[in-house]
Amino acid sequence: MTDTIFAPATAAGRSAVAVVRLSGPGAGAAVKALAGKLPRPREATLRVLRDGQGRAIDQALVLWFEGPSSYTGEDAAEFHVHGGPAVVAGLLEALADLRLRLAEPGEFTRRAFENGKLDLAQAEGVADLIEAETEAQRRQALDQLGGALGQAQTRWREGLIEALAMFEAAVDFPDEEVPADVAARARPVLASLIGELEHAVADVKRGERVREGFRIALVGAPNAGKSTILNALAGREAAIVTATPGTTRDVIEVPMRLAGYKALLADTAGLRDTRDEIEAEGVRRARAWANDADLRIWVVDGASDAAATVPTLHPHDLCLINKADLVQGAETGHALVEARALNVEVIRLSAWKPDDISALLMALEHRVVDALAGAELPTATRLRHRELLSEALERLNRALLLEDDLELAAEDVRLAGRALDRITGRIDPEDVLDRVFSSFCIGK
Repeated sequence: MTDTIFAPATAAGRSAVAVVRLSGPGAGAAVKALAGKLPRPREATLRVLRDGQGRAIDQALVLWFEGPSSYTGEDAAEFHVHGGPAVVAGLLEALADLRLRLAEPGEFTRRAFENGKLDLAQAEGVADLIEAETEAQRRQALDQLGGALGQAQTRWREGLIEALAMFEAAVDFPDEEVPADVAARARPVLASLIGELEHAVADVKRGERVREGFRIALVGAPNAGKSTILNALAGREAAIVTATPGTTRDVIEVPMRLAGYKALLADTAGLRDTRDEIEAEGVRRARAWANDADLRIWVVDGASDAAATVPTLHPHDLCLINKADLVQGAETGHALVEARALNVEVIRLSAWKPDDISALLMALEHRVVDALAGAELPTATRLRHRELLSEALERLNRALLLEDDLELAAEDVRLAGRALDRITGRIDPEDVLDRVFSSFCIGK
């Protein structure tokens, strides 16, 4: 990389302070051109910044980071200026006049990765930390930024090297003084690795849900009170509530925080057979969203005499008998029978009573904590991680089955190692790197 990049590292708009970063071989010359001379490394120095015509841009704090002791591993600098839009625009224009290039999204972190300052999983942790909205997301992102996944990958890789050495000794030196059972000694090593990878794969979904949000779907027949419950839980009028059946025709998603975790609560179209093409599409989307949800809340109109419309439920979902303050109809009895058969907990409430909504919130918090909390944070947190761990796991399981063909078993172990290396970016095609870093904001 021979070009020098720059970008604002703080959000656009008015603020007390704005930070502009630059990195690359021309960073030092740019600082001299604007601030007169280089400050001491890592020492904030007050300077007047001037453009190419000698006009003052602002009085700023200037920090100089000499490579490789910088975030990117290159010569880098930061200008801390007053946060007015005109000040920032003047500084950016002055840097562009020096023939520096505006950074692409994630380019600073990509340079840190390519210069060995971070592995790919740590770089993803940087992105997650920027996006973190809850305490749980922050802790998980910090753990990944601290290298937890990279450390686990290094441990797994050492086990693979040990097993591969045993296989290759048996294959390449059959006539030497190698123990006859050397290949068999690889079995417990591989079995242990398989156990660790199975645990990591099983835990990925928990990590994904901490990052993306625990998905909760409100499902049930029209006019059961789903939209009213959504609004009560959200604390605002997020969904339209009318007496007309079929008012909700699309999925309405509301982000929430439950017990320190991000959750996504969805109101869905009422489940019923309909000839209305638009409503039918809403019902289809409702079923699809509910099927992918982590928790389904079946809302039942407790005052109705109609037969209960039973959605697809799983054990540990919830059944809400709404309108509990009214005379109970036949639908309540139907719902209780179905809920008991499906091992689904039943809660009676009135969506208009704050105490009932508070009790429901507590029940949801307990479920979120049960699903996402654990003694340790998840090692892997993304779909990309899960796919590569699953590939490595499949290879190792196959290697155990190929005891009579040690060459093929050794090749599977090698390919498992290659899959694990791609988690931290030891081996990764360019298109994967482009996809990872394109999700970053400019300036990071």
